[in-house]
Amino acid sequence: MPRKTKGSPEKQPKAKGYIAGAGEIVEQDVGETMRKNFMPYAMSVILSRAIPEIDGFKPSHRKLLFTMYKMGLLGSGRTKSANIVGQTMKLNPHGDMAIYDTMVRLSRGYEALLHPFVDSKGNFGKAYSRDMAWAASRYTEARLDDICKELFRDIDKDTVDFTDNYDNTMKEPTLLPASFPSVLVNANTGIAVGMASNICPFNLSEVCLTAAALLRDPQADLFETLQAPDFPGGGQLVFDREQMGKIYETGRGSFRVRSRYSYDKSAGCVDITQIPPTTTVEVIVEKVVDLVKQGRLKEISDIRDETGLDGLKITIDLKRGVDPDKLMQKLFKLTTLEDSFACNFNVLIGGVPRVLGIRELLDEWTGFRIECVRRRTYFDLQKRKEKLHLLLGLQAILLDIDKAIRIVRETEEESEVVPNLMIGFGIDETQAEYVAEIRLRHLNREYILKRTAEAEDLKKEINELEGILGSKSRVKSIIIRELEEVAKRYGQPRRTMLLYADEIEEIQIKEEVPDYPVTLFFSKEGYFKKITPQSLRMSGEQKLKEGDEIVLQEESTNSAELMFFSDKAQVYKLRASDFEDSKASVLGDYIPAKVQMDEGEKAFSMAVTKDYDGFMLFLFENGKAAKVEMSAYQTKTNRKKLIGAYSDKSPLTAALYLHEDAEVLLTSSSGRMLLFHTGLILPKTTKNTQGVQAMSLKKGQRLISARVYEEGALSNPARYRKKLPALGALPDAEETAGEQMTL
Repeated sequence: MPRKTKGSPEKQPKAKGYIAGAGEIVEQDVGETMRKNFMPYAMSVILSRAIPEIDGFKPSHRKLLFTMYKMGLLGSGRTKSANIVGQTMKLNPHGDMAIYDTMVRLSRGYEALLHPFVDSKGNFGKAYSRDMAWAASRYTEARLDDICKELFRDIDKDTVDFTDNYDNTMKEPTLLPASFPSVLVNANTGIAVGMASNICPFNLSEVCLTAAALLRDPQADLFETLQAPDFPGGGQLVFDREQMGKIYETGRGSFRVRSRYSYDKSAGCVDITQIPPTTTVEVIVEKVVDLVKQGRLKEISDIRDETGLDGLKITIDLKRGVDPDKLMQKLFKLTTLEDSFACNFNVLIGGVPRVLGIRELLDEWTGFRIECVRRRTYFDLQKRKEKLHLLLGLQAILLDIDKAIRIVRETEEESEVVPNLMIGFGIDETQAEYVAEIRLRHLNREYILKRTAEAEDLKKEINELEGILGSKSRVKSIIIRELEEVAKRYGQPRRTMLLYADEIEEIQIKEEVPDYPVTLFFSKEGYFKKITPQSLRMSGEQKLKEGDEIVLQEESTNSAELMFFSDKAQVYKLRASDFEDSKASVLGDYIPAKVQMDEGEKAFSMAVTKDYDGFMLFLFENGKAAKVEMSAYQTKTNRKKLIGAYSDKSPLTAALYLHEDAEVLLTSSSGRMLLFHTGLILPKTTKNTQGVQAMSLKKGQRLISARVYEEGALSNPARYRKKLPALGALPDAEETAGEQMTL
């Protein structure tokens, strides 16, 4: 038995590893916990992960490239990618796969960037393929591409600020002093918390010339130098000047990019060699195969992914007699062979995320670059001033070398040499240290003349650098010159062709639906059946739920359009072909479930049309009648649901679809009947019109039925024809003879 400890529990000795408060349940406010923990995370994602800064890089990109620069991989041989990833971990506290994935995207082999920053060797996958995975980092090699010289130009001349890494053992740059606007040259996509960034790439030469043009004239027309985005995968950009102008101005908007293809007449196939940047080869092939299986693409006999060493290639075999251009227009509509690119130029400016247009973005980059050039110039100026200061001290010594030698020789202690030179020639300690280190072999006439001439050159350079620092226009001239040099050295022809939107013929794709005669049934409870004539002849009675009845039976074809009006003033549009052929022995499709009506909503009536001719006649319980032209329900797009299909001010009694004006018989709850011609009511194009009063009703009465009048249904129809609005007439004994009395 363990020995019990005397005394109160508070005074008992604590067990080893005891943690105060462990295991206690503490109530916390969820909202406060979220604010306390989630907000720092959200800020970290926005500022340190997902949104690029004005130099065009996210922190992960910058850390990787700077590590490679410090490893000496600019202009040298390649090293294993695993080595680079390991070194990058000193700056980037993430797993090796996350760092390697970043490196892959920046590589030449992956083909995601117009101007890759990493010169890769080995399998780095492809941006246009979902399934083509890159090799592990131990197999591939890499170094910095030559264009990185422009990213790191003068980084050692205090052009940008440096900060401590995560464990304060190294320094890393907060930005890279890129000498061209890389933020617009290479695409960047990032999803933060509550915001995102999606920057499309532009041609390097065009961006540099545009930045230079804006430095000369801030109001310059962007379209004169910057045509449109340019993607590494090429393709064809559907150019709309107004749409593109909006993107240039606001940094938001979208445009379409099409694939490029060629037709091989001898082989009877279409070869697709360039696709939009937002899709992959596998997605396109799978979609085409799916469409062929559905029977929506009958022109294609086969499709193959023939991507290989020569690059991307999708081959589509056509059936005999198929027009390749018409087929491609159809594929542009149905697949991602044409896709839209949504722009969101969200960039961190001074630690604040801002969505900027092209002009504002280049203005911010110009301000950043001006600061870099000024800091570089000041650094060079200070270095030259320091050197001139040393040379001026040397000149003072060289005026009397013998005296300097004598001072050095007569000084007993070495530590006194510098102070004695300072006293003997009136120079400071730095100059005296420099003089004391001069070698004996340099005490000759040639050395003295060279140093004197060098001092004169330094004075001229100092005057030049001071002139640059004092003139903003000279700083801008330097930036313009550097931009033009970059454009000349690294510029490439455009890869993406421009298609002007007003020159493209848009085709309307009509799905081929097999058309054959059918009989359509709609029941009071909202069940629908589509039965072929042959099946109908062989059928017996219609199967219905208990208490249900057929309220509409109409002969039509499989291509007819169906409109189901609900009791909540909404209409749902489908085609007869959307339903499977049925039989009389089944209940049929329950419309509220089929069209996904709202909870508690019921199907009230059905209208069958092909050309939207005629009109809908709505009869309400308050005795009003509304006549709405059927064309009001026709839409250009294939919309499935329309709200406000009719007025909801009074409950609906009947919805009748009439191709032409006819007589309609109304019956009220008092038993009165009214017969009127629909030509007396003017048609409306507004769907939710309240209509006009057709039947006058006394307090507590309502309209309970409305149907199209059939000749002979009444023995004396003239008795019920009245001028609208009217109370109607009570039926006489002849009309009700033989009818069973009802409550």
